[in-house]
Amino acid sequence: MSHKAGFVNIIGNPNVGKSTLMNAFVGERLSIITSKAQTTRHRILGIVNGEDFQLILSDTPGIIKPAYEMQESMMNFVKSAFEDADILVYMVEIGEQDLKDEAFFNKIIHAKIPVLLLLNKIDNSNQEQLEEQVAFWTAKVPNAEIFPISALQNFNVPEVFSRIIALLPESPAYYPKDQLTDKPERFFVNETIREKILLNYSKEIPYAVEIVTEEFFEDEKIIRIRSVIMVERETQKGIIIGHKGAALKKVGMDSRIDLEKFFGKQIHIELYVKVNKNWRSNANMLKRFGYNQ
Repeated sequence: MSHKAGFVNIIGNPNVGKSTLMNAFVGERLSIITSKAQTTRHRILGIVNGEDFQLILSDTPGIIKPAYEMQESMMNFVKSAFEDADILVYMVEIGEQDLKDEAFFNKIIHAKIPVLLLLNKIDNSNQEQLEEQVAFWTAKVPNAEIFPISALQNFNVPEVFSRIIALLPESPAYYPKDQLTDKPERFFVNETIREKILLNYSKEIPYAVEIVTEEFFEDEKIIRIRSVIMVERETQKGIIIGHKGAALKKVGMDSRIDLEKFFGKQIHIELYVKVNKNWRSNANMLKRFGYNQ
């Protein structure tokens, strides 16, 4: 029996449902999902294995005009997604008109590989609007196959998955068949904590935060984790901790619940907050946090 394998890279504007789609394909919450833009900062690989296929999915940060060095690095992850893709998935949502970067859009319409354009969140539209959007994107991206979907409701997602498998090139597996992702455990600890901060704090706070897991000790029944929440200013540190530490305690409790589900073990987690001034514009710090690879 022949075997198929390939890299399928998901791109699009912030908050169009890229992470939701990838998690639906993989069956695990590898990418954090919130209602806030720019929740995905890194390029995350999720691996889906079948008897005769291996699908390597890449969830990339939403396409933006970079405002500081960290965002420049985030867009480099998106650029790299064009370089190794066997299939490109371009996600838009109902009512959307364009990518925020024209250069990326030109790469899509001139791609030499199959392009699937997924029109997401159709559960928020009516039939007339849907038909108008399909016509608009058919004209805009004539090289793409268009699929109206709802990633959240799993509508048409199995059909998209089947089409991707059909388009995969013949190839042996790139990763061991029992592997779910290329990221280490600490990465998912960091992402889980960052998701809780996105959900529990407003304004600039979530975007000024980076997580560093300094200790990850696992034995048969329990995983002991020590993580540091990095912020840029003393005032942000105070907000993260909250009155008598209540806000930080909530982040820890919420993170523990999700991490116990993810790892299938009891979790003991300790959180600390440190100030690292202007880390988002510091090349050495960005490299340490995995942005400038």
